[in-house]
Amino acid sequence: MAVAYQQNSCILPLTRSSPRPLSLFPRVSSLIIRSPWRSIAFPSIARRSHCLACGADTLVAGSRKEDGKSYGVVRKEEEEFGDLKSWMHEKGLPPCKVVLKEGSSHDGKHRPIHYVAASEDLEAGDIAIAVPNSLVVTLDRVLGNETVAELLTTNKLSELACLALYLMYEKKQGRKSFWYPFIRELDRQRGRGQLAVESPLLWSEAELAYLNGSPTKAEVLERGEGIKREYNELDTVWFMAGSLFQQYPYDIPTEAFPFEIFKQAFVAVQSCVVHLQKVSLARRFALVPLGPPLLAYKSTCKAMLTAVEGAVQLVVDRPYKAGEPIVVWCGPQPNSRLLLNYGFVDENNPYDRIVVEASLNTDDPQYQDKRLVAQRNGKLAVQVFYVYVGKEKEAVSDMLPYLRLGYVSDPSEMQSVLSSQGPICPVSPCMERAVLDQLSDYFEDRLASYPTTLGEDEVLLADCNLDAKKRVATQLVRGARCEILFTGRCKKLGTTCLLAMVAFSTLPNVVSD
Repeated sequence: MAVAYQQNSCILPLTRSSPRPLSLFPRVSSLIIRSPWRSIAFPSIARRSHCLACGADTLVAGSRKEDGKSYGVVRKEEEEFGDLKSWMHEKGLPPCKVVLKEGSSHDGKHRPIHYVAASEDLEAGDIAIAVPNSLVVTLDRVLGNETVAELLTTNKLSELACLALYLMYEKKQGRKSFWYPFIRELDRQRGRGQLAVESPLLWSEAELAYLNGSPTKAEVLERGEGIKREYNELDTVWFMAGSLFQQYPYDIPTEAFPFEIFKQAFVAVQSCVVHLQKVSLARRFALVPLGPPLLAYKSTCKAMLTAVEGAVQLVVDRPYKAGEPIVVWCGPQPNSRLLLNYGFVDENNPYDRIVVEASLNTDDPQYQDKRLVAQRNGKLAVQVFYVYVGKEKEAVSDMLPYLRLGYVSDPSEMQSVLSSQGPICPVSPCMERAVLDQLSDYFEDRLASYPTTLGEDEVLLADCNLDAKKRVATQLVRGARCEILFTGRCKKLGTTCLLAMVAFSTLPNVVSD
């Protein structure tokens, strides 16, 4: 998109259909940790996925067979094998200060979720749990060779895919598996987070419509196709990992497990995987019994599961009363990522943000000069700007010099910019108005993409009988205090950005940053 402005000539404000020297668009970003999927655009997945498994061949218990068990049968099984914590104590878990409690379920067909609570009053600095490494599932343990583990996870497959495949194979062994009590607990949780809601990756097409207008919907579909690509590479793991090959010499993964089953297992693993710090590559992603999703996530918490000598432990960061759910930090993840990974939204999330992506026009005759100026000031030809809640004006201040650069058209002005120090462009009042109009139109377009208004969202959320998935989706697009990861999902933040535009509308003729 090219537009020419003569120096000192006044122009009319640009309309939405006017050509502009820069492109602005929402963007689906990558994971903060290494992405366990591949960013590829494929047709959307229309088939409904209920996180339902088919007997012993799958990881996620949401099987009709298992969900159909009577309470008495389930109770008898728990008495026979004990709960997860009892099994862990039998296998070497030292005395700890937590207890498993029963939470809620929004679906009467499924059993309530469990959660970890304090078994006694705790003070900040207390060690709540210390899970020995013998009870932690990591890639070096799964694949039997750390070199193989590193090879796999730096090429075509993610750690999550490898862990999901391993647990599916273990599930096939049924009660003979060492991990049977842990897998049974994962089955009970059904990939549900602390709000007892599954990741949108397992929502039906009709349920995904709750996210209409939000770029999160595109992220869901994109990750679903990334999981499909992971699935197509599973046989590579089976052939390369000697430990799996020897134990299951005839069970080729893509023949033993249909894609929908793998997808459900992948989402279940995704909901509970822990990213350990300061460990080898083959141990950085771990499945820790009594960890997430039994531990609740909170964006403002400081406690983390950490690797220590021979164990993974949790030191609480605040006092707890006996019976109170224990929470851990989920990392600096926006709400869209929390919903996608764990099925919940944190309305007090300080890491929530809008992502605005702007790019210089490659057809501009002065594109190369502008790219050099941008690079000199720490920007790229395609630049991502983050807009955090409460810091909208600062974000706009960061965007304006870059946007003004795109509007420079006179060669002498461009030479002046090239020879200057800092992101300074000569700006006329009309040019400044054009820049601000482009930003305003951009945010207005994002707000207009939502099918509901903020008022309608508030009415929905006031309904105590609102479907749980629709509730978290509405929380996401409404964004009480925050906007969601990578793209424009928060209407309140978008409105605040527009107000910030107004605040800049009285800038002087020449604006320097």
